[in-house]
Amino acid sequence: MNIKKSGIKKLDTKKLLVYGAGAAGFAGVMGAKKIARKAVQAANKNFMRVLMTDIYDENLYEVVSSTSRIGIQETMETNLRATEGKAISRPMGSPKKFPSLNSLMFSIAQLYVMPTPFEEEIDVKVTIGKKAKKPLEIDMPIIIAPMAYGIALSKKAKVALAKGAALAGTATCSGEGPVLKEEREAAKKYIYQYHRGTWGKTEELLTNCDAIEIQFGQGAIAGVGHVFNAKYMDREMQEAYGFSKAQNIVAHSRQPEVNDPSQLPALVEKLKRISGGVPIGAKIGAGKYLEADLDILCNSGIDYITVDGAEAATKGAPPILQDDFGVPTIFAVNRAAEWLYKNNFNNRVSLIASGKIRTPGDMLKVIALGADACAIGSIALLALSHTQVLKVIPYEPPTQLVWHHAKGESKLDIEEAAESLKNFLNACKEEIKEGIKALGKTSLKEVNKEDLMALDEMVAKGCGVPMVYEPFEYEYED
Repeated sequence: MNIKKSGIKKLDTKKLLVYGAGAAGFAGVMGAKKIARKAVQAANKNFMRVLMTDIYDENLYEVVSSTSRIGIQETMETNLRATEGKAISRPMGSPKKFPSLNSLMFSIAQLYVMPTPFEEEIDVKVTIGKKAKKPLEIDMPIIIAPMAYGIALSKKAKVALAKGAALAGTATCSGEGPVLKEEREAAKKYIYQYHRGTWGKTEELLTNCDAIEIQFGQGAIAGVGHVFNAKYMDREMQEAYGFSKAQNIVAHSRQPEVNDPSQLPALVEKLKRISGGVPIGAKIGAGKYLEADLDILCNSGIDYITVDGAEAATKGAPPILQDDFGVPTIFAVNRAAEWLYKNNFNNRVSLIASGKIRTPGDMLKVIALGADACAIGSIALLALSHTQVLKVIPYEPPTQLVWHHAKGESKLDIEEAAESLKNFLNACKEEIKEGIKALGKTSLKEVNKEDLMALDEMVAKGCGVPMVYEPFEYEYED
């Protein structure tokens, strides 16, 4: 038979082979899939039979039952302790659920209190160190919390934090690490942390900052000292700290110049004199003796106090200090503000709140409780990283982008990170303004505890605010 005459097209041998191979492959895949499904089904059937018939103390499900009782976090950390035989160091703060700012709600201005006109300008500027010779002026009630170079963050991350804060018109803090030249140049407003170590603290540094914060402790690590082993220091860190290769970085439990509270006034006066009058602050973790600590600080001539709640984070600290020590931020801020007011220090000593403050609502709530501003750390790193975390996940955790000597350290783009942080800070500022308008006010300074209600009894009692279900008693005049 003639193929041409019959109208049948000439067969393409190559295509035929390809299609044949494809069909055979498909059949093979389907066959393998069928076999695999049967194998999985059989294995699953056997597994479930064992799971459903084994006595409980021999049953694999006992792992689920016991882990649920003990807790996944506790199970994992028990194994780490059993492996290392020493205090473990957990990054990024406690996972424990403390009484929090989430239990507070704001009131709404509508008729009895009228809302602020839409076009009204809202003032959210803040002065830190109200009576200092050179007060610190910032454009919003948010500053970047102290986070150390080398011990925690990379140089790129520190510079990006400084740039982002400067673009938004607020301040950043050095942390207990050394001052990086690039970081200081990028910062518009710079707070130098007078740490518990022996590096830095030169007259040059003290005269080139906008505030000085004496570190006594923090929420995530209390007042405990720590050591960063010299073997983990690279050449860049050695140069920044001014240490030799064999020298450990030691942050003492006490301020070297304050072995007794009576020595504090001399240190405060010294820092005021050398710095030329910038605000001198103190960083403390909140504990049972908070009011007594505040008394010592305020009567030593301090200009501002940063109070760190129990929820505060750090690069690494023993879980016991994160989970079982300190006062939750909501109560720490309230107690500090109440003491400052009752003892007539509120008009002279500024209060900065710190510890798991993440949203514009959190920020405005601590202001309502009596703080002048808040310091943010973990959430600032999250905003700074933004979509750049895609450079390291899913193979590495997001923090690998910002930690010093981390696998993704070199991948952080400083300019992009600074822009992301600026956008986050500005967005928070604008939301805070909207919140102030919703309260019927025009200034951050007008926001107070009268604007708050509580969702649970502990918070209502602890902060001295009404429960949301309590009727409002009023007298209405015609």
